[in-house]
Amino acid sequence: MKPVVLDTNILLDIFVFNDARADDLKQAIVNGSISAIASQQTLLEFADVISRPLFKLDEFTQADVMTQWQSIAQLYDDSNLASAPWKCEDPDDQIFLDLAYQLRPSILISKDNAVLKIASRAAQESILITADYNAFRLES
Repeated sequence: MKPVVLDTNILLDIFVFNDARADDLKQAIVNGSISAIASQQTLLEFADVISRPLFKLDEFTQADVMTQWQSIAQLYDDSNLASAPWKCEDPDDQIFLDLAYQLRPSILISKDNAVLKIASRAAQESILITADYNAFRLES
């Protein structure tokens, strides 16, 4: 089973917006059917995003969201993370590419166009980059 990396937009859909399209993905993570991987840097990125006024989440809710994610994600030590051979237009998203590259073969689920643009190049390195919440089923 390939490890799965979720970018911040997907995490928002799961934990903040409770998007029904992400329900099966969340359930697969919770029940251990897939290995969802986070790192210190991806956790910091997610914490930064959910703290923005746009989301109107108080500190208690932010902490609860982070606790939920950390309780089901597998933490990968990114202190010696290899850099992916491609650079993302959005530097905040580079960590997700680097993590997926380090874990290859892997799946990176993202809705970010800057990340999705790299999909064909990443496929050459055994990384599936997709916006499909159900991509994890392809690896079952």
